[in-house]
Formats: sequence, C-alpha cells, structure tokens
Amino acid sequence: MARLDAFIERLAASHGGELVFETAHGAVLSVDGEVRVLVRQALSTQQIVGAFAEIVPSEMQAGFPRAGRTVFPYPSPAGTVEVEFESKGDEVRAVVRPTAATAAFPDAGAPSAVAATPPATPAAARPAGAATGTPTVIPLPVDAGEAMQRLLSEIVARRASDIHLASGQPPAFRVDGDIVPAPEFGVLESSRLADMLWTLAPVKNREEFEERNDTDFATATSEARFRVNVFADRHGIGSVMRQIPSSIRSATDMGIPKAVLDLCFLSKGLVLVTGPTGSGKSTTLAAMVDHVNRNRDDHIITIEDPVEFVHENKRCLVNQREVGTHTQSFKAALRAALREDPDVVLVGELRDLETIAIAIETAETGHLVFGTLHTNSAPSTVDRIIDQFPSDRQAQIRTMLSESLKGVVTQVLCKKIGGGRVAAMEILLVSSSVANLIREGKTFQIPSVMQTAKGIGMTTLNDALLDLVKKGLVEPAEALGKAVAKNELRQLFERNDIAVPA
Repeated sequence: MARLDAFIERLAASHGGELVFETAHGAVLSVDGEVRVLVRQALSTQQIVGAFAEIVPSEMQAGFPRAGRTVFPYPSPAGTVEVEFESKGDEVRAVVRPTAATAAFPDAGAPSAVAATPPATPAAARPAGAATGTPTVIPLPVDAGEAMQRLLSEIVARRASDIHLASGQPPAFRVDGDIVPAPEFGVLESSRLADMLWTLAPVKNREEFEERNDTDFATATSEARFRVNVFADRHGIGSVMRQIPSSIRSATDMGIPKAVLDLCFLSKGLVLVTGPTGSGKSTTLAAMVDHVNRNRDDHIITIEDPVEFVHENKRCLVNQREVGTHTQSFKAALRAALREDPDVVLVGELRDLETIAIAIETAETGHLVFGTLHTNSAPSTVDRIIDQFPSDRQAQIRTMLSESLKGVVTQVLCKKIGGGRVAAMEILLVSSSVANLIREGKTFQIPSVMQTAKGIGMTTLNDALLDLVKKGLVEPAEALGKAVAKNELRQLFERNDIAVPA
C-alpha cells in the first residue's frame, strides 16, 4: 500500500475537499472551508517527494519532481484522484483532489483501522493561517498482545527503521532518519505499555529488567524481525524496537563496492565495519556474510546480541549464537569458536579489550573475522583498537594488527532524494604501506595513502559523499551534514562546481 493511501481514504470519507502537503508545513484536509489537521509535525521537501514518488505514473518517474507544476491521476484503492504537484526551488506543494469523474467520491464508509492510519510520511504542522485541529485517534486493541502486534505491523507498513515507545507519550517512528510522532494512536500510560512489552519479552529478559532496569532481546512476526531494548526512565518503562528485514538484501542489490566484496574471499584476517549508531553496519555485514554463504563452501559462526539477520544454510553451514541465550559473553563464544572448526566468524560487537584481543588472535590463526566498532573514520578505527590496550602492550598490538587487519569499511547513511537512505562508504584496505604505518605508529598518514590508492579500491568518506551528490542521489547539504572533514568537502564541492550550502 502506498504511504498516501490512508490519507486518501480520509479524503474519500469526507465526500470531497482536498489534501494539501507543503514544505515546512504539513498535511491537512480541507472540506467546505474547514481545515482538519491530519498530522502536525513539519514536513521536509524530501519527505513529501518520497511519498509522492511512490504514486507517480511510471513514465514520469525518471524526471520527478520537475520544476514547475505537474498534474497526474492516481488510482488509489479508495478511488481515482488528481494530484497537482508544484516544485519551486527547494520547496514543494502537493494538492490531492477527487477527479471530475468521481466528483465527491462514493461513500467510502468508515475507513478500516489499518487504512485510516496516517502513512510513513513524517507528518506535519498546518499551513500558515490554517485552523487548528485534533488528529483522529485510532485506538489500539484493548488486548495488550494484539496492541503490540499492531504497532509492530505499523513499523513495516510505514517503512520505519525504529519505533520509540515511552510512558506518557504516543508512539513515534523513525522514517528516513527522522522521528515522526504518531499521535493518532494516543498516549501510552506506563502500566499499559509494560503489559504490551511483556507479551514479547522472554521470562529471563523480564527478570533482567527487574534487576537492571534495561534488557535486550529479539522478536519476530510473519513480516519481520525486531531488535528490542526495554528500559526505565523518569516517566516509567520505555522501549525502542528496530526493524530487521526478514530477507537479507544481496550485496549486489546494495551496491557494495567490489573492493569490499573481495574481502569476503580472504582465508584469514580481520575485517571491520564501523560507523555511528544507526548507520547500517548490521545490514552491510549481513550482506557480506550472505555473500560468503552464497559463494564459499565453509563453516560460518555468528556471535550476536541479539541475533538479528537470520542466515539459512546455502553453500555454507551457518551457526548463529546469541549472547545471554546460547553463550555467556562475546569473549566466551569467541574462545569456544576456536574449537568449533570455523572458517568465518562474525562478532556482532567488539565491546572490550579481551574480545578485541581474542578477535585479533583468531584472525591471526587462520580464520576470517568480521566485526563492528563505533568509529567515525577508517583511520581512527586503528587508533581506537590500539588505545584499548595498556601502553606496555600497544607495540605488540600494533604489530599483530598490522598483520591481521585486512580492511575497514566506515559508513554513514544519507537521506536519498525522493525518499529512503543510501550509504556512503569509506574504504581502507590494509596494503603493505598501510601495514607499515600501523606498525610504526604513523596512523595519521593513512588518509594520505588512501588518497593515492584509489586505484586499488580505497575511498575516503568525502569522496564517497561527493560521488553520491554527483549521481543526484543526495543533496549537497545532506552530504555536508554527514561529513567529518566538512571544510575539505566544501572545497571538493567548489572544485566540482557544486553549489555549497550556506
């Protein structure tokens, strides 16, 4: 179902009028001079374009949105509507009306609970001068389990990456990187929210929450898997649930560069995927493990907290172990893995010194080890690992790392023009020259090597961001916001005649 269909249901039920979506304002329904605010939070141009790009006729998709005024029909499930889309510079305005053929729509009746839910487009404040209104409340089922399942379905329907649940607040979804409140579901009181959450949590996690005031686990529906964190704050219980797609996107579909895929065929070594929280590290790693699974005849062990993407046996035998359920800790599982005849080991997170040390040893002893860290650049990843160790061990670790580290992929997610997100990847391949810099403690020179080694697949983050802007996938302002070295990226924009945002 297109994200706009639920809004059009509301239009159908009103017997006429028009829907209006406008940059920096929002989504309102105007009927006989009365303005009803459907959702309040301000919309961005990207959010509006993303929603309407789903319903543009196929012959118009390539150039959408064009400058000026564009009119097209859309045969929604509630009836055919006419869309008038106007683009002026960085702002857009879209109006949806019944067509002349259907005039004021036949009586659509009361829209179903699912259809009446405002869609994934982050919602909006009313246009200037519009009358205030109250969003229609769509009550969740009384049964706590059914209510929880309804919200999990909404995550998928809205194409959200996460849902945020807090005591005394309505649910909120993260869509294309933005937090989007959903006041139509009403406020969730602490006791009600707790009842809903405990329908999902295993008994051991409820006990852990009572002891520590937070807990992590995974759950699944027929539509997707979800990584769940439950916590306590000053208002009561709360939770954040991240959607993990039920199917793993292939490395080809994701457009992962060949230099990164080549790392999947190493017989031994350490390969790290890094980036800030929510940068898509797990998705990239899942695609890389899946690439191994499709192209090698080996044994893969994953150690995760919790298990996220599910890998079925393809050409490889895959064992997935969950910390707290199948093993006591990352380091315990990693030590045990050495006795389990693995070829490839995925460590969900290199959290502490001992886990990092065992991962390096595992890579040295003839295994390919994948892992993640929270770092902002590939060169800083090397320093982060070394700095974990006491000063009297750092020289030894530099030597070990120079021999075992094979590649670092650091990524950020950028909002894509037209909706969705795309990854910008910085790629560091540990060549002999990079290995020497690591061994000699000259990691500050690694960025210079990356600049001169583009021919073998190395890429700096700024070059990756520039490439996305050149391809028309990302706005310059968005790329600049994700850059670490912002002044250098501004200079790259200027040299490539790209308008630099103020």
